[in-house]
Amino acid sequence: MKVLYHHRTASKDGQDVHIEEMIAAMRRQGHEVMVVAPRTAEAVAFGHEGALVARIRKSLPGALYELLEFGYSFYAYRRLKKAYDAFRPDVLYERYNLFFLSGLWLKRRTGIRYLLEINSPLVHERSLHGGLKLKALADWSERAAWRGADMTFPVTNVLADFVRRAGVDETRITVAPNGINRQRFPADLDNSAIRTELGLTGKVVLGFVGFIRAWHGLPHVLDAMAAMENRDQLHFLIVGDGPGRADVEEHARKIGMADKISCLGLVGRNRVAAYVSAFDIALQPKVVPYASPLKLFEYMGLGRAIIAPDQANIREVLVDGENALLFREDDPAHFRARIMCLCGDAVLRRRLGAAACRSIEKRGYTWDDNARRILACGMR
Repeated sequence: MKVLYHHRTASKDGQDVHIEEMIAAMRRQGHEVMVVAPRTAEAVAFGHEGALVARIRKSLPGALYELLEFGYSFYAYRRLKKAYDAFRPDVLYERYNLFFLSGLWLKRRTGIRYLLEINSPLVHERSLHGGLKLKALADWSERAAWRGADMTFPVTNVLADFVRRAGVDETRITVAPNGINRQRFPADLDNSAIRTELGLTGKVVLGFVGFIRAWHGLPHVLDAMAAMENRDQLHFLIVGDGPGRADVEEHARKIGMADKISCLGLVGRNRVAAYVSAFDIALQPKVVPYASPLKLFEYMGLGRAIIAPDQANIREVLVDGENALLFREDDPAHFRARIMCLCGDAVLRRRLGAAACRSIEKRGYTWDDNARRILACGMR
């Protein structure tokens, strides 16, 4: 097939990982892919947002910025129609964004089959956290895009409920969770070299990957470690950075655990698997209720023993006691108890990690599987 891939993402983070991996998977399967995207995205370093977009957002009143977002659809449509005329694609695959209607307009103008990937209910999300100003316009644009797509691909069934409530028929909804690239995250990755490099040989390593926020509750990890008899054999490895980092490091100092924690800051994508492979216990302390956490699948692919919150979107992937330990959501005491349980039980860690790894193949949690399923819908 000839796939016209369209997005408005200008940041280099988990969104960009999803975009690049899906495009690569489509091409591995022999499809031609033409990408139409913001030109500024190419110059952004991993872990950062486009500088121009960030400056505009900070300098303009919220309502005016949202009008510019909507206005970008007209510019994007001209680029998209030009690409369509030159490429003559079989299908349009678009990553949903708010006030972003150029893909829908192309479908209406040309009749091309329109596939829409949905990663967040952005009206709901930005109303809660971003102070959405033009609520009526945002709600209309979201419903128009969702209802206008030939097929929608929300990343969880929880998110699919938002799509259903917007009036999209069940026959046009297929849940497509995130996944991994097996070449980047092999099941048999040797972690001895990285553990030696980090001085972690012989340690039980608890690990977290991602942007560090206060609501992740990472100080609770240190509290659990401090309460254990084998605390001298434990270490907490954080791969990432963010506004919550200083609080975690300060808490470690206060409770005498400063030598039991390492914060590596941002690392390149080509190094993430090596660091995760050094974990004995991989932590997903908090997640929004409709998300499909990328790190979760990376933990699974590398066969790590996982601790995650017991909530609906996580239960779509993990089963407590089978391929992970789940803790009661917003219950720090239960989170600490799960950590203490796994720290003291190497057999359980190995069993859960092996089962998590098998789940990747059993459930088809790879980008290749995703691309295959999604484009099969495009061929109907």
